[in-house]
Amino acid sequence: MPLIELDHVVTIFGNDPEGALARVRAGADKKALLAETNHVLGLDDITLSIEAGEIFVVMGLSGSGKSTLVRHINRLIDSTAGAVRIDGTDIMALSKKELIALRRRRIAMVFQRFGLLPHRRVLENAAYGLEIRGLPRAEREARAQEWLERVGLKGYEDRYPGELSGGMQQRVGLARALAADTDIILMDEAFSALDPLIRSELQDELVALQRATGKTIVFITHDLDEALRLADRIAILKDGRLVQVGTPTDILLSPADPYVEAFVRDVNRARALTVDSLMQPPALRLSEESIGEALAAMRRTKSDVAYVVDDGRFAGVVTKEGLERAAVTQGTGEAVAAVAEAHPAVTADTAIESAIPTLLESPHPLPVVTEDGELAGIVRPESVSEVLVSERTQADLVETATAGQAVGRRADIDSAA
Repeated sequence: MPLIELDHVVTIFGNDPEGALARVRAGADKKALLAETNHVLGLDDITLSIEAGEIFVVMGLSGSGKSTLVRHINRLIDSTAGAVRIDGTDIMALSKKELIALRRRRIAMVFQRFGLLPHRRVLENAAYGLEIRGLPRAEREARAQEWLERVGLKGYEDRYPGELSGGMQQRVGLARALAADTDIILMDEAFSALDPLIRSELQDELVALQRATGKTIVFITHDLDEALRLADRIAILKDGRLVQVGTPTDILLSPADPYVEAFVRDVNRARALTVDSLMQPPALRLSEESIGEALAAMRRTKSDVAYVVDDGRFAGVVTKEGLERAAVTQGTGEAVAAVAEAHPAVTADTAIESAIPTLLESPHPLPVVTEDGELAGIVRPESVSEVLVSERTQADLVETATAGQAVGRRADIDSAA
């Protein structure tokens, strides 16, 4: 069961939302509803689910409904129709007391403008969620202290928010949300007021903290680069309607309509996509075979190169030509792992841009390994070309990615496309 579900949610702002609902049901869009009734359609029949432990990014232009959507999850806004469920419970049906308990114990929120109490010290701000929950002072301050240290604010506990930079204030807000130890953290344009360098640092910290804690994070942004950097999945809204939901790779490579296509057109795919989006199984994987058995397998599969695994780990590559020489000099009974040649590899989470120099220097499709060194797959030059050619010329891409290295190998990519 998904942790969070929105089920056909419609939200209308105005004096008579119930009366305007009939026009929406009849097909009126945001523009038509405003012209006909002077009501604003905030969300238009939104259905989506969010799994526990994922960073789910909701994005869209100003007025698309993204901030409205996130405020339904903690019921700061009530929907006109539809259901919002957490762990299967419709929070629209909760009493005031139950709703307060939900907000205190299960959901924390980080705001764009920090939302700190200016008359309270940093430590008190970080402990505030635990204070309103009723935890003893020593316990809540110890937990707040721990999270302040984890977000890099050790030594600032006794300062006031006004004495901190914007990035440091946002770290306090993040520490407050994490100290509350809720299942769900809502972040509404949390980094948009920060300068680019601090913003980038906090994005990296957020991903690292989420991996360490397993929190479910719903992150609102209008910045596609930020969404691609953070998200496990992305929902794109337009005029209150859900246009597409998918992984960053889905959004970039399979846009649902011209609106999404325009949204992603100028994205640097080489930087945004990782190697796993292009990964394919190796044509031939060898492990305990002898040289003779390996040669037979290569002839049977018409493979010129094979990838060797030894004790579960990638051990190198062998070529048919190299094995034929080894069969003469060492015999066909020798283990193939003994004659495997070392070969550079990349991990699946490597940005394509970072992998291109290694790919250009490799005479074979590039091996992709897990963090434990296991062979996960391979990447072929033509796969990179197919994904990236639509945004700029291959020659430009190679020049940027390699900083002038291996210029003579550009033709290899061109001929493979």
